Amino acid sequence: MNRTFLATLQFDGRGFLGWQRQAIGRTVQGEVERVLERICGERVTAHAAGRTDAGVHADALGVSFILPPRWTPQEARRALNALLPPDCWVSSVQQVADGFHARKSALSRRYRYVVGTDETSASPFRHPFEWALARPLCPDALASCAHLLLGEHDFEAFSVRGQQHAHHLCDIQLAEWRPRPADRGVEFHIQANRFLHHMVRMLVGTMVEIASDRRPATDFARLLASRDNQDTSAPAPPQGLYFVRADYPASAFVVEHEAHAALAL
Repeated sequence: MNRTFLATLQFDGRGFLGWQRQAIGRTVQGEVERVLERICGERVTAHAAGRTDAGVHADALGVSFILPPRWTPQEARRALNALLPPDCWVSSVQQVADGFHARKSALSRRYRYVVGTDETSASPFRHPFEWALARPLCPDALASCAHLLLGEHDFEAFSVRGQQHAHHLCDIQLAEWRPRPADRGVEFHIQANRFLHHMVRMLVGTMVEIASDRRPATDFARLLASRDNQDTSAPAPPQGLYFVRADYPASAFVVEHEAHAALAL
């Protein structure tokens, strides 16, 4: 009987057109499925906890797939890391219950957005991995905006037009700005049950404009109550955004002794 696995994947998003496989261009899904096909000898579909955009990075993106019964989590991790390109790395592989889906089974997802407010954010060792803003931001303005996000809201004003969504409601469980070490800027942390396309980047872009005194603080509450994205600030650059993690119910994971018992049958 085939086994379902959840891999935790890190990647540097600079060389990818995002997660989702495309007809032309390099994608994370394309690289993962290329390796899975090579080790299995047949096409294997990989599902991610979230569909990242071009240039977006991941600390721990959950990716689920199904392999033949001879594979163990340890062997799958070794094979993936041996064959994936150097800008991808699998930190762990766990067996999960049949029917598990990295996106559909997730209870919540968490992102981090990194902004460099100091002059050295323009360094070639930093700007590919953060928004090299290089100007100060008002911390009180950022905190006030983030506080307004908590709870369930309609985020149509902070989503891309033309996307197919049953609704635009998202339940925000965490939204806060934190200072980075050594006065290197700030990080925005946000966790929710779901996210819309470009939502985090549009939220950050608007909050940064307010905290730069380039638009009034009252705009944020007005946009949250609106369903029109025409007045929303431009999305923040993709290189500052990281997929941090997805949370799943404990019942989704197959404990090791159960996995060994299943193999013995």
